Amino acid sequence: MSNDDDALRDRIGRLMANGLVTKTEPFPENNIEFEKVLDELRDVAPDSLEEKLIISGFVDKPYGEDEQRCLECMYYLVHRKWCDLPELAVPVEAEWWCRLWRI
Repeated sequence: MSNDDDALRDRIGRLMANGLVTKTEPFPENNIEFEKVLDELRDVAPDSLEEKLIISGFVDKPYGEDEQRCLECMYYLVHRKWCDLPELAVPVEAEWWCRLWRI
């Protein structure tokens, strides 16, 4: 884990804590819908962090009736506290969630 990752994770946390409104719905129910969200992310400039967070629906707490969180997502790298989905590739906290969550 690098200091840069920690600083970026803190920045993301502050954005959400300060009320960043993101697109938590619709949750992609199949691969076609999932790919549509990924296509939208691919169109975003790599340095447009807020836009990536908005499109992917990031929230700073578990989400839904099942209280899904990054920790259980297949893209979460536990030891690095990192989302390894190439279209996102950002440091995250285990308790956060986004609509690209997958098991």
